[in-house]
Amino acid sequence: VLTCGAEPLFFLDYVAANRIELEQVAELVEGAAEVCRDAGCALIGGETAELPGIYREDELDFAGTCVGIVGRERLIDGSRIEAGDAVVGMPSAGVHANGFTLVRRILQLEDYDGDDLLAPTRLYLDDVRELRERADVRGLAHVTGSGILGNLARVLPEGLRAELDWSSWERPPVFEWLARHVDEDELRGVFNLGVGYIAVVPDPGDALVIGTIVRA
Repeated sequence: VLTCGAEPLFFLDYVAANRIELEQVAELVEGAAEVCRDAGCALIGGETAELPGIYREDELDFAGTCVGIVGRERLIDGSRIEAGDAVVGMPSAGVHANGFTLVRRILQLEDYDGDDLLAPTRLYLDDVRELRERADVRGLAHVTGSGILGNLARVLPEGLRAELDWSSWERPPVFEWLARHVDEDELRGVFNLGVGYIAVVPDPGDALVIGTIVRA
């Protein structure tokens, strides 16, 4: 929703489990409601499903759908990105929600007790709103699986690529721990490495610039 320039309107959640525990569901819904309040988005309903034939005991699936609205003239789809535009990075809180198959494997080799391993994924709504007030935002990308370059490539027009300065920001400590067991190329292809959201703008002002758009 945010990545295409839209404002969130409402959210619906979904909980499925081997056996529905009402207290657990209530805690999840309360958490979703808190996030929706922070985003100015209404939690208007949801669904629960008890599926013992699909989920193992103590296994749970929690998901949701968000609907937003954007005027055609405010749509952000990356089509206006040009060579020379700046890549702006917004800090992550840690690993966020991607790469945990690899993280679990590394935890078998070495423990890690820092808060940034399980820190909740940041909401970037206010950051993007503020940036749009002072800059011509031409592209947005949420850094999930496939890392910074992989997600940014999805919004770049053909013939363009991003050239990043990987030393232009500080990585949270959890990535130093991961780097003891994973080479740099794999780290860049799996994790956000401290940048959870990206914007492409022609004039970044005082925003954190982590790279430049160049011709491929």
